[in-house]
Amino acid sequence: MPKSLDILGVRVDAVTKEEVEQEICRIIERKGHEYLANVNIHAINIAQRDTAFRRFLNLSPVVYCDGEGVRLAARLLGMNLPPRIVLTYWVWDLCALCAAKNFSVFLLGGSERSSKEAHRRLSERYPGLRLGFHHGYFEKIGPENDLVIEQVNGFQPDVLFVCFGMPLQEHWTERNFDRLRAKVMLFGGSTIEYTAGRKSVAPAWLSNNGGEWIYRLFQEPERLWKRYVLGNPVFLFRVLCQRFLGMRS
Repeated sequence: MPKSLDILGVRVDAVTKEEVEQEICRIIERKGHEYLANVNIHAINIAQRDTAFRRFLNLSPVVYCDGEGVRLAARLLGMNLPPRIVLTYWVWDLCALCAAKNFSVFLLGGSERSSKEAHRRLSERYPGLRLGFHHGYFEKIGPENDLVIEQVNGFQPDVLFVCFGMPLQEHWTERNFDRLRAKVMLFGGSTIEYTAGRKSVAPAWLSNNGGEWIYRLFQEPERLWKRYVLGNPVFLFRVLCQRFLGMRS
């Protein structure tokens, strides 16, 4: 088992991208049924007020780090985490792995236009990949939700990307977990929009040095200012309290 760290009541595992990919392959090959959680500052902040979300994260067999802020927090608490794993970038390598292994993939989320374009781009790059998709703008409870689950299950994906944003994607998966036939579920936030080219990723020099949040803030200031301008300092203050005062949620 990998080493893990408790950050404000949320478990974070010290796993590499290769180790997560190996776990995905193991689950699929043994015909398992699991979700693998990811955490960044936003996720851990949500977990402070949403105990169901925190429980869901901590019950995952793997909780991997997808933000530089969490890596900084880990260093403050005495552990070095491997490089972050961000599905926005990882989706291409992961789909390449799935194509090579003959694993099927289903994209669930984004706008109708974005989901179609993401499907087109991935299909063009990996023509051997069995790939399904459905947009994320549907009622998450009731008949429309039932129809979407029926479509996902009809495809029987090995890997299901659930991309509604936190914590909606996690709560939806928890409610429908026993009904979904996907072997592995991963969470992607805006991954489908990025894959479709509807949003642009930060330059490598910025994202690799902890500044991706600045780039995203300038892209969507009205939606993200609370998350970053308020959320980041609050997170750091809580982590310092955990380190020096032993306080954690």
